[in-house]
Amino acid sequence: MSRHSRDPEGVVGRHYKWVVLSNTTIGVLLASMNTTSLIIALPVIFRGIRLNPLDAANFPYLLWIMMGYLLVTAALVVTVGRIGDIFGRVRTYNLGFAWFTVGSIALSLVGGHGTAAALSLVILRMFQAIGGTFLLANSAAIITDAFPSDELGLALGINMVAAIFGGFFGIVAGGLLSQVGWRWVFLANVPFGVLGTVWAYLKLKEIGVHARARIDWLGNLTFAAGLGAVLVGVTYGIKPYGHSLTGWMSPFVLTLIGAGLVLLALFVVIEHVVAEPMFRLSLFRVRAFTAGNIAQFLGSVGRGGMQFMLIIWFQGIWLPQHGYDFTRTPLWSGIYMLPWTLGFVLAGPLSGRLSDRFGSRPFATAGMLLSAVSYVAMMAFPPNFAYVPFALVMGMSGIAMGLFASPNTASIMNSVPARERGAASGMRVTFGNAGMPLSMGLFFTLMVVGLNAEVPTTMSRALITHGVPASSALALAHVPPLGYLFASFLGINPIAGLLGPKVLAHLPAHDAAVLTSRSFFPQLIGGPFKHGLVLILVFATVMSLIAAVASALRGERFIHEEAGSTLDHAVDPIAAPTTR
Repeated sequence: MSRHSRDPEGVVGRHYKWVVLSNTTIGVLLASMNTTSLIIALPVIFRGIRLNPLDAANFPYLLWIMMGYLLVTAALVVTVGRIGDIFGRVRTYNLGFAWFTVGSIALSLVGGHGTAAALSLVILRMFQAIGGTFLLANSAAIITDAFPSDELGLALGINMVAAIFGGFFGIVAGGLLSQVGWRWVFLANVPFGVLGTVWAYLKLKEIGVHARARIDWLGNLTFAAGLGAVLVGVTYGIKPYGHSLTGWMSPFVLTLIGAGLVLLALFVVIEHVVAEPMFRLSLFRVRAFTAGNIAQFLGSVGRGGMQFMLIIWFQGIWLPQHGYDFTRTPLWSGIYMLPWTLGFVLAGPLSGRLSDRFGSRPFATAGMLLSAVSYVAMMAFPPNFAYVPFALVMGMSGIAMGLFASPNTASIMNSVPARERGAASGMRVTFGNAGMPLSMGLFFTLMVVGLNAEVPTTMSRALITHGVPASSALALAHVPPLGYLFASFLGINPIAGLLGPKVLAHLPAHDAAVLTSRSFFPQLIGGPFKHGLVLILVFATVMSLIAAVASALRGERFIHEEAGSTLDHAVDPIAAPTTR
């Protein structure tokens, strides 16, 4: 039993820590599986509610169904973590399981069609995200309460492997369940949710340190509103605006980002003056905590959108050229990306166990360096690559993230006082989750720039060659790249969707067959896509290298309780001895 717990006599038993690990593992497995299974099932969902995802008016619904869950989680997770510190982490964690399960049931019962059904899905996904936030904010803190510091890396490594496995299992499950019906994508969560909820309420105990305090409502409001505004602005920066290919110059986007930054600055001021702040900013004086969170954020910005880019590469370019119909590519892209999962599964627990013994810095730093190497290696592959060497590079990238994830999390969680673990875990998740939409916004912007430099001329010439009237060909060639990128992401043949049945009906049968074949779009888009991808990989490499530097600066192994100081007495752990 952890010496940080309130159970020094071992009342809950020496096996309790494994009960905690198994239950929290189900929680992260459920949350990660839910996200990716939804992404794969989106085409079936949109067909089920009779909404065309390629219609520009419907694009916000597509964006919000994908990103709304993540935005809510990022904005609320620190607040929820602080609530756990005050009222009990297990209590709020258990509520999260029940809340998430109710949200899954409600999503499966959405009726109607069109925009009303899409809006219901968006709202209920955000409702479900609140339950997911209770799980995410408290799971790492509950594990830290239950495990001694010299076993924490292993425990977190196993927990994170479940999260990664759940993500890729969700891709396969989403593809299979969507064949039965889109509602099953949500109903599949319910048995896991009921099991986890009942098990959590029966078995988990409040052994962590927490103290009664007043909730900092003003700090909570400014932080959630500020971060939410910034992330919503970044998300809408992806959406075309007027004649611009992206929305970064939209007054709406600029206003949201500007207002969000002002609110976050106000949050910092509030936290310095209130008696019981939502988040004690003095935690950032702990070098292991600060460096670990910076590395987490930079790593997330560098890799957050990479999975989407790889999925588009597989679904829109590689798989169709290897005999797969566009409607089957979402499922098979997940299967072909399994080497990444395998690399993480192999490296995650091992690096966690080794970091328990030798400290987090060498493994987390090596993970970011290896991640940079894997991105550089990806630049060498042509659009229609040989799978085996590419699979090895994906495996290397998975190993890199396995090396980084659990040691970095263990370093962060071990560096803070026991009573602050909920808020600290929430801040850790916030840094990671905030990096995802930022990464997607930047990645899609870079890809749009790369595609727009080459696609319009190439596409218009190819369409005219195959009988498409010049006016229609020029109009389609200047469709914002985001449209056909999301089409391939959703398993839709972009050319067939863009031309439509009316244009195709007037073309010679041979030309219509060529234009809607598996190979036409992938060959057309392959070169320009690779041009944009190189820009993305260069950016991701730079972010990983900076993250490696931040990770290396975390210092030797630091465990808060062993430093013999508390932040309440303003002892600076940077200056204090931090080695074990």
